[in-house]
Amino acid sequence: MINTAAIVILVVTFVVLLILRFPISITLAGSALITLMYLQVPWVVVGQRMIQGINSYSLLTIPFFILAGQIMSAGGMALRIVNFAQLFVGAVRGGLALVNCVACMFFGNISGSAVADVSSIGSVLIPAMKKKGYDADYAVAVTTSASIQGVIVPPSHNLVLYSIAAGGVSISSLFLGGIVPGLCLLVTLMIVSYLIAVKRGYAKGDPIKWSDVPKIVRDGFLSLMTGVIILGGILTGWFTATESGAMACAYAFILTFFVYRDVPLSGFYLILKRTLRTVAMVLFLIAASDAFGWVLAYLQIPALVTDLFLSISDNPYIIMLLINVLLLLLGFPMDMAPMILIMTPILLPVVTSMGIDPVHFGIIMILNCGIGLITPPVGTVLFVGCAIGRVTVDQATKASWPFFLAMCGVLLLLTYMPGITLWLPHLFAGK
Repeated sequence: MINTAAIVILVVTFVVLLILRFPISITLAGSALITLMYLQVPWVVVGQRMIQGINSYSLLTIPFFILAGQIMSAGGMALRIVNFAQLFVGAVRGGLALVNCVACMFFGNISGSAVADVSSIGSVLIPAMKKKGYDADYAVAVTTSASIQGVIVPPSHNLVLYSIAAGGVSISSLFLGGIVPGLCLLVTLMIVSYLIAVKRGYAKGDPIKWSDVPKIVRDGFLSLMTGVIILGGILTGWFTATESGAMACAYAFILTFFVYRDVPLSGFYLILKRTLRTVAMVLFLIAASDAFGWVLAYLQIPALVTDLFLSISDNPYIIMLLINVLLLLLGFPMDMAPMILIMTPILLPVVTSMGIDPVHFGIIMILNCGIGLITPPVGTVLFVGCAIGRVTVDQATKASWPFFLAMCGVLLLLTYMPGITLWLPHLFAGK
């Protein structure tokens, strides 16, 4: 039997706590606790669910990936990747903008984080673009939009979050599923960047001296080996996703502290401190969302949402369009991680009831949430880019519209052409 009053209490307390600006973890756990009080369910259930939510071996993947990204971000890795990207696209008109797109893709393959992308690549390229005559708002728009590639290409820890929220969807399949969509997004953003650069008459990039090419190639190759280790180890079956994260940490540590020597060994303490703070926030959020998700399931909310969508239409194309619109709208007020953890248990039953592959839906979900990172009022990536480029949020938002529309176009392409996402996972699965 559906308990309407309990559903109302859960939704109202969640919204009120959000409006009062409580941290999202406290909001999730608090609204679940208040609802269980009304239902006269023992409070200990919340604690049990929170502990069970983080009692998972696969969760070890997240701290390893975060630590590897922090180590690689601490040194001069971003500049080396920028120089490497410049070999491919730096000499054409608007070359620095194209370099920005490619560098964000490469760095995303190392850090797995859009915020790390825009912080590291943006710190190098936004000032360089402004110095070369690019408009500041355009430089910020290119960087923030290109950094979204980091959320769907491996080793994105957001894909790991989705895997957990979806009840154990294969992390390896999700990593494989993100590769081709990431390349589609890269090509689309490069086309938009080039067209705007031509229209505004931006200059060509500076040519690279042939004498510098061997060093640039070597540094770029060594830097990108982190992503190769992660993907190569998983695809060959040499180690699991968790073990690949540990190997990536070891490689990043050796490369940063002993090969490049960008950071003194004493700086490792600060890296660990930042990593532990981030991991603690993520794990608490996962724990709280598991308790919240249990209450959702107890109240049969996913089944209600499924019935609601199917009452509108039984056409999967229309349902997926509605889900995309819903997720894009939720991306404005919600941050990425809580959105994944809250909405996945609600929407996944809807799409699986129509025969949509969970891996396919995972990439759609992650890209939707990633687009929300560059939209106010809670666009984390947008705010970081504005701080680096010293432009207002309004200026950056207006300049980002062509990229926003382009990403929405890629989103629709991925939605209605599942083969783009599923080709590689099926290939390696022998299907």
